[in-house]
Amino acid sequence: MEKIWELRKDYNSENREQLSRELFPNRDLNNNNSDHTCDIVVSLLLERGISSYDEANKFFNPKIENLHDPFLFEDMEKAVIRIEDAISKNENILIYGDYDVDGTTSVALLYSYLENTYKANIEYYIPDRYKEGYGVSFEGIFYAIENNFTLVVCLDCGIKDKKPIDFAAEKGIDVIICDHHLPDEGIANAHSIINPKLFQTKYPYKELCGCGIAFKLIQAISIKRGDSFETIRPYLDLVAVAISADVVPLTGENRIMSYHGLKVINTDPRLGIKALLKYNDLIPIATFHNSKLYFNREITSHDLGFFIGPRINAAGRITSAKEAVNLLICKDVNNAYRISGEINNHNEKRKELDRQMSFEAMEMVDNKWNPNNDSAIVLYKDTWHKGVVGIVAARLVDKYHKPTIIFTKSDKKSEGSSIKISGSARSIKGFDIYQAIEACEDLLDHFGGHRYAAGLTLKQENLSEFILRFNKEVEKRMDEIIKLPTIKFDAQIGLNDITDKLLRILKRFAPFGEGNNNPLFLTKKVVDTGLVTPVGENHIRFSAINNGYNSKVFPCIAFQQGEYYQYIKRGYSFDMIYQIEENFFSGRTITQLNVQDIKLINNK
Repeated sequence: MEKIWELRKDYNSENREQLSRELFPNRDLNNNNSDHTCDIVVSLLLERGISSYDEANKFFNPKIENLHDPFLFEDMEKAVIRIEDAISKNENILIYGDYDVDGTTSVALLYSYLENTYKANIEYYIPDRYKEGYGVSFEGIFYAIENNFTLVVCLDCGIKDKKPIDFAAEKGIDVIICDHHLPDEGIANAHSIINPKLFQTKYPYKELCGCGIAFKLIQAISIKRGDSFETIRPYLDLVAVAISADVVPLTGENRIMSYHGLKVINTDPRLGIKALLKYNDLIPIATFHNSKLYFNREITSHDLGFFIGPRINAAGRITSAKEAVNLLICKDVNNAYRISGEINNHNEKRKELDRQMSFEAMEMVDNKWNPNNDSAIVLYKDTWHKGVVGIVAARLVDKYHKPTIIFTKSDKKSEGSSIKISGSARSIKGFDIYQAIEACEDLLDHFGGHRYAAGLTLKQENLSEFILRFNKEVEKRMDEIIKLPTIKFDAQIGLNDITDKLLRILKRFAPFGEGNNNPLFLTKKVVDTGLVTPVGENHIRFSAINNGYNSKVFPCIAFQQGEYYQYIKRGYSFDMIYQIEENFFSGRTITQLNVQDIKLINNK
């Protein structure tokens, strides 16, 4: 599917010149032959809403002291007092978390902090994905009642679970909700609620993930205790993993916590993360010798999102997410490596299920789905594995560029003769799938999520009506422009503009993620030097030069671009959009261009 190429933003010369003078005071702006690095950097900063020296300084130097006061959450003081009171009275505290990466890291963070700081009477509870589903379940509340827990702290869940939390309150159990999901109008009768998306909240940063909120909770406790920040800094490793896996914006507090969390991981990772780093797919992140860990390169947010996150998630998808928490709080070396090996095996099984289900789903789309009539893709098969439907939905979004929901049979008990089905939804950039699902909520038993990802459950008999209504909502809400796949690039440059100076500055834009993407560059009139080679099923490697003048040569990798192999081999010129990255091979580090899209020039 051909994509539209679009420059992210075009700024007026006044803004550009002002920021250029502040950042590069010795540069001659009237010299057109001067180093283009300054122009590129200024464009990248303006695109990120950074228009002054002070803002740029904060961006390039994320400082812990720029984190917000956790007591700006209206209920934070109340929550901290309740936790301290429970600890002083030796009450039993249950830490309740979701089964995904954000939930399990949140649980591991609060559990290990309370255990290390207080030796408190604590236990954790992760709901079974298949028997209980997402969020706070009645089964979980029954467990708390039966085991004499008087305080339950919900992490990465709870804001939409009014009935079970109200039931807990009736039974004399206080519930603290720490959640970042959008609330409904009716809020549960919780002891306290810490959520930056509450309608009345004054907390200045809205985009924290669940683990980020758990960190704000222990930050508040440490402040109340009079402890220095250094006592909680080690827990930022878990926050960095959650931020990368949950795809929240890497801006504001998230950027600060991710930046410092990556420093923790690169200097002294916790045992569970260290054990997972033993398993990496394509890139040799780390090697082990005599049980010691040696990094081959710096761990990045990309590594956390693509190597660590999927393995943590695999535990909850295939067996139980409790395995992931056990690993992340583990203090025994042998046990850590045993659990990480089991989790890696789960991930291999997850990948096989992913391949098979994606193939089946794409066959269904190609044979039955009508792209001219349907604005979205909604598929159901009762034999699909519930733990993998979200991944498959994401695969279909990538291929077909349509909001997608994948359903399978739910393991939750049905009322009467009704069969319940559960689904995972994923969206395209720019479209709020949560709102479209919310508009059909009268057909649903349960739903929750974000702008680009959501989960939902409904009775099978409501599926046909839901598909019709959901498609109408998508059609009504979708802007014409986002119906077409679009790549927004940051700047147009020549290959000679890729200098050591530019590479050094680009590194300081990291960590990359949602809201702070690894910059994309457009270079026109490129040819291969004659080294183009097919790689795997649909990838190519080649060496690029700018056609028509003395140009630097850069090695390139283009995933899923195999269709262009024959044209590049025959000498066609083309334009390409790419990221600049470091490639590590045989002990050497080289600059490589990761090509995201290619357009042939009609010159043959």
